[in-house]
Amino acid sequence: MRGLDSTKTSLRHMVFTEVARFAYEGGSKEDFEQLPYKMLPSEHNKYRSNIFLERAILGERLRTAMGMPYRPASQGGPLSDGLENADVDEHYYTPPLINVIKFACNSCPEKKVMVTEGCQGCLEHPCMEVCPKKAISMKNGKSYIDQEKCIKCGKCVSACPYSAIIKQERPCTLACGAGAIKSDEFGRAHIDQDKCVSCGQCLVSCPFGAIVDKSQIYQCIKSINKGEKVYAAVAPAFVGQFGTDSDNQKVRALFKHLGFRDAREVSIGADMCTVAEARDFLDEVPSKLDFMATSCCPAWAAFAKKNFPELSKNISMALTPMVLTARMIKKRHPGAKVAFIGPCAAKKLEAMRRTIRSDVDFVLTFEEVAGMMDARNVSLDDITEEEFLPFMSGSGDGCGFAISGGVADAVVHRVHQIDPSIEVKVAKAEGLAECKKLLTMAKLGKYNGYLLEGMGCPGGCVGGAGTIKAPAQTAKLVQAEIKNKAGQTPSDSKYMFMLENLEEREALMNKDFQSGADEWEKKAFND
Repeated sequence: MRGLDSTKTSLRHMVFTEVARFAYEGGSKEDFEQLPYKMLPSEHNKYRSNIFLERAILGERLRTAMGMPYRPASQGGPLSDGLENADVDEHYYTPPLINVIKFACNSCPEKKVMVTEGCQGCLEHPCMEVCPKKAISMKNGKSYIDQEKCIKCGKCVSACPYSAIIKQERPCTLACGAGAIKSDEFGRAHIDQDKCVSCGQCLVSCPFGAIVDKSQIYQCIKSINKGEKVYAAVAPAFVGQFGTDSDNQKVRALFKHLGFRDAREVSIGADMCTVAEARDFLDEVPSKLDFMATSCCPAWAAFAKKNFPELSKNISMALTPMVLTARMIKKRHPGAKVAFIGPCAAKKLEAMRRTIRSDVDFVLTFEEVAGMMDARNVSLDDITEEEFLPFMSGSGDGCGFAISGGVADAVVHRVHQIDPSIEVKVAKAEGLAECKKLLTMAKLGKYNGYLLEGMGCPGGCVGGAGTIKAPAQTAKLVQAEIKNKAGQTPSDSKYMFMLENLEEREALMNKDFQSGADEWEKKAFND
């Protein structure tokens, strides 16, 4: 659970920290083999039934955090098996991205209706009366449910005046709006990769920490150690993630302390995306398309294309803010590499696409970056005033991409600036279960003429699987950041001329950002 300093989150952080330290220090295969013993040095178990199981699970966590394949308990071999394949800058995420460590899974029942000790054995026993399968009887003065007859409809749960009957569901299955998680022959969680879109909500929902995603911490740090120019492209949801004082300037300095050449905010790419999607909407709805859907959330886009392929044409063709920002950095800094830093597990999936690989070299989550910070003993509190630097920033609308409704709001604002007479109807959904309902209604023609915004995670990007803080807390911080922006829409941005004038943009994009910034700003303000 994000925002909760639990055993599970502490273990994840410890894994990311040790992998980052291993990369920074240039550890060997022998060093890697010793990591589980370094992290769990005791002879006695602390979390599981025995220390050997704890270390085995930790070993698979370390492997996936290095970007290596998960191995089932039936597969033997050294922990470092395959490390040489991960020890290359060109190592991309290989499917599956999200993995269940089977021998860490608790084999939770998928769905079960249970009578608790709160049952009073009341005279009315409404639970018995409402049960359509007559699965409930009275035994020893308490309600009893015959699990063979129970169809898990939940009517008894609603009818009980004491709330003494509960419907317990497997947390990972409940969190998966794509319906990708079922049980294997042993009752353990199994992910149907044909349905999974790598949103990662199962990962944050599993109380046993049995679900993990792959990481590129190791590859990114190796690239930094080689002296390559690695730029951090930081998603707008970063506010508050790395400490209480995470203003723009300190975060830029923070990434320099971690070894990155520099950092840029992805909100400027969000402004570019806003302009492109507004043009798409004006050009295509309703003359060419019944409705248009936003494109920036990769989990939403992948879910729509997998489950509603006939609606694929309705998803905007605009490049995502991550890709636009990465391309901008690489045009200004030839030979640079880009690491997208954000809250999203599905961005790792997006970066695996062959058309994106040349733009985005690494994708790291905020949680993974926190591990890098501990590995380097870097804290925002240690960053002094002298290290504050101006930070390339987008508009308030660009920053708003981080929260549910923000993308649609930005596009609507832009459309109204172009033509105030146009009414843009909006429908939005957050979480894949709600996205499915939205797309079903759109397929039936209920949203003709609309702009649809889909977010794979509840709350939007702030609810992504790679966040550290509670999503609701982060959403408030993002809203405050939006208000603090000097410009509220892309049109207010001092870089707007670059966004609108394609010919001039291409010419200026070839200049180094720092040397050209004064000229750009002067021209922008003069315009």
